[in-house]
Amino acid sequence: MKKIIFLLILVAGSFLSGFAFRSVIHQPNISKMKKVTGIGGIFFKCKDPKQITAWYQQHLGLDTNPYGATFEWFEGFDSTKKAQTQWSPFPETTKYLDPSTKDFMINYRVENLEALVEELKKEGVTIVDKMETYDYGKFIHILDPEGNKIELWEPKD
Repeated sequence: MKKIIFLLILVAGSFLSGFAFRSVIHQPNISKMKKVTGIGGIFFKCKDPKQITAWYQQHLGLDTNPYGATFEWFEGFDSTKKAQTQWSPFPETTKYLDPSTKDFMINYRVENLEALVEELKKEGVTIVDKMETYDYGKFIHILDPEGNKIELWEPKD
């Protein structure tokens, strides 16, 4: 009888300590909150955006538009959920990449931008501007430790 009681206490203790350990190491919202789902765009400075766009169209076959080129793809394994990545040359005098002194900016597609921004603020990440909402999603800009401007985009699917 003592062996059975001891065995039950041992099993119950193992079970409870497993839950305790899991709750200490498991932080489900933070990992989901920070998930980058893809590259939303590549933006770079050049001397003549129209000429460089034409060059990429002629020599590399980009299907260009007034903003550069848009690449469509499907998210994950769901062949019905279309997504886009934008490629855009900007004039070398553009202020859009400021305050970064770099000639490029990467746009990352993210989930739950509002929650992500709150987490980034807590972590001391430099937020460049206020969140803006358009019919195609929400945007905000941040700086990485080397001063690269990063655009975060939560697409409106």
